[in-house]
Amino acid sequence: MKTLVQTVMFYSFIAAGISALHATDYHLYYLGGQSNMDGYGFIKELPEDLKEETFDGVRIFHGNVAKDGVAPDGRGLWSTLKAGHGRNFKSDGETNQYSNRFGVELTFARKLKELYPNRKIAILKYSKGGTSIAPDAGAAKKAGCWDPDWEGGENEGKGINQYDHFLATLKHALADKDIDDDGEDDHLIPTGIAWMQGESDSLELEVANEYKDNLTELMNLIRKELGNQEARVVIGRITDWEVWKYSEEVRKAQADFVKADRNAALVTSTDEYGKSDKWHYDSAGYLDLGVKFAEAMAGKD
Repeated sequence: MKTLVQTVMFYSFIAAGISALHATDYHLYYLGGQSNMDGYGFIKELPEDLKEETFDGVRIFHGNVAKDGVAPDGRGLWSTLKAGHGRNFKSDGETNQYSNRFGVELTFARKLKELYPNRKIAILKYSKGGTSIAPDAGAAKKAGCWDPDWEGGENEGKGINQYDHFLATLKHALADKDIDDDGEDDHLIPTGIAWMQGESDSLELEVANEYKDNLTELMNLIRKELGNQEARVVIGRITDWEVWKYSEEVRKAQADFVKADRNAALVTSTDEYGKSDKWHYDSAGYLDLGVKFAEAMAGKD
């Protein structure tokens, strides 16, 4: 004869099994870095279909951007992907305030859906313009730093940097178990990282020479936090534009990272893009970069 506890456990097990049968699998991709990941493309310059398209089967959680030295924010809202997740996007965790800009996320998602038509996609985005990985970079003091051991800030913000804001974004995103709001818990499968950053580490020679080690440490930490040490990492190569004084050192570091890593790829098409200003790609560049990130993520040449 079963005891009450045994009976409760039995039916709880059955209920859990039924719930798991209804769970929807979403492949999770993290988009991170600095301003060329933020996205400076103009929605008014998008092809007409992308201006209005909402991507069925693609959900995005875009974390609220915050400065170093302040308490972690990370608020966002799982929603269907559409244009407006570029520079100046904001969220208070209840509503999204879309901008007039876009980044790589639109064509990244579209190409992934083309490559994997039966796959549902979840995008986690947190990036901040001007940020470096190295804490001793001049840019770190102005825009922010991704080094987990950064020790600046005061009071509640002591030691809080971009890595902490990424963790807060991830925590908020994972706290919502039903990302598509269909009444059933969903299952996130950590799959890949697309990283567009390094420009702010190219402004001083010593910092540029540290980039491979810093990038390696950061990517492995992000993999760990996502829950998959084998997650594919795709790096967008920085350009050799004159504003990036030691770009060759960082570009070499990015290539060396990819060569040494067990599951990484390098996107080099950035050299072909036009400029919207002396730091950022034009709209056509972001459209192409999203495609190239997706192809590299899938292992395509």
